[in-house]
Amino acid sequence: MPRTPAWWPFHRPARKPEPTPPPPDPDASPTQGRSVRILLGLAAGVVVAFGMAAIGGILAPTLLALILTICVQPVGRWLVSRGTPGGLATGAVILVLFLLLAGFFGILVIAVAQFVGMLPNYSAQFQQIGTQIGAWLQSIGLGQAQVQQLAKGFDPTKFVNFFTGLLGGAFGLITFLVIILTMLILMAADAAYTPMLLRQLEPTKPDLVFAFSSFARSVRRYMVVTTVLGVVQGVINGVALVLLGVPAALLWAILSFLCSFIPNVGYFIAIIPPIVFGYLTGGWTSVIAVIIVYGVINAVVQSIVQPKVVGNAVALSQTLTFFSVLFWAIVLGPIGAILAVPLTLLGRTILIDSDPDARAWRPVLGDLGETRARMNEELAARKAARIERKAGGA
Repeated sequence: MPRTPAWWPFHRPARKPEPTPPPPDPDASPTQGRSVRILLGLAAGVVVAFGMAAIGGILAPTLLALILTICVQPVGRWLVSRGTPGGLATGAVILVLFLLLAGFFGILVIAVAQFVGMLPNYSAQFQQIGTQIGAWLQSIGLGQAQVQQLAKGFDPTKFVNFFTGLLGGAFGLITFLVIILTMLILMAADAAYTPMLLRQLEPTKPDLVFAFSSFARSVRRYMVVTTVLGVVQGVINGVALVLLGVPAALLWAILSFLCSFIPNVGYFIAIIPPIVFGYLTGGWTSVIAVIIVYGVINAVVQSIVQPKVVGNAVALSQTLTFFSVLFWAIVLGPIGAILAVPLTLLGRTILIDSDPDARAWRPVLGDLGETRARMNEELAARKAARIERKAGGA
């Protein structure tokens, strides 16, 4: 076949082969990609945190309603299994829960009102404490201006203004309770479809179903146990404070109950006010008694009873638990601190537990069951080796 001449108008020159791209660097590429993903993840986390803080007034009661719905859902199912109509069972559970919340906040308002009423009686004692601390600071070389500024902080009127504002805001808790009640009703109605939805998703998303089912069980166990132990802890502390003559014992008992939901930090928050007012009424004897009572009760409940009852339901490291309290307190305020553990478990469920490839990170976050077993095996092996060496040397 004759070749096409070069002058032919429809002649197409031969296409040059495209240059072969250089092979990717096996050392640099994965590291760079991982670094980019980590930075993007951190940036997204910062954006999400600021977004949650911006809508904290809505998000906090919504999350509280979600946790409460998870906790009471088995009660509704139990009533249905006993023949109660589904709507009536849900309504009864939500009504009882709302009455309990309303009663709790009512007692809190009464306790704060009593505290605000008796606080001016300790004005002279607060001023005396401020004077004594100021004199000691001057003796170690602190300037007069700094001492005077510090002494102003012991003015009881500032405490009165603070708690008066808190009491005024407490009446705004009615709106807060209405939001929670509305969300509880809606979430409880939607929760009736949850079992069927999970069965629908299980064939295609088994890991997701497993993760959220485990999350619900863990949160339910943690919250129920912590609530019961918190009530016991608050009652014992309140009775002890009444016997010691510490004023506003009801308020400090409620504070002890709320702080039982705050790991690591709650104990120190709950014990400071009783120590201060114990010192004002009974001196150092009352202070020592309060520290002993709170210390013994906290040690028994937080270190002995609660870990055995809750078991591995939480599985969060101490460092992560402490950081979660600080993080959620900044993002959502006091409710965030109280719900720090359930909210951290929710984040772990979404990011770790629902992804089979990411579950390897669970031990790093605190799920140390297998790690402890391996450590015990290694310790046993080392002990056996030492015994064998001693036997061989003998």
